[in-house]
Amino acid sequence: MTDQQVLLTMVGMGVVTFLPRLLPAWFLRGKKLHPFIEAWLNYVPVAVLAALLLPSLLVADGQFNLHWNNLYLWAALPAGLVAWKTRSMFATILVGMAVVAIIRLIL
Repeated sequence: MTDQQVLLTMVGMGVVTFLPRLLPAWFLRGKKLHPFIEAWLNYVPVAVLAALLLPSLLVADGQFNLHWNNLYLWAALPAGLVAWKTRSMFATILVGMAVVAIIRLIL
């Protein structure tokens, strides 16, 4: 690739990344959304996080893995409970890391 192609590719990637975030902010600035839409939008971060995490917790080497030796699934259970009870990202990560460390130490 030439330098010009690399530059155009980078600019293009920036535009397609930036515009979907910017346009809704511009169009909805100063407008009040319906309460149902606001409530629905509150669940988007949780849904995205679940979509990113669940495959890595349940699939190993292309196989569905619910075996007792699935370390990350075991760590996700108490971490999920802590996240639900405390709503603290720091506490959730700390508990997940501690469970992984303790299980690795024992095994």
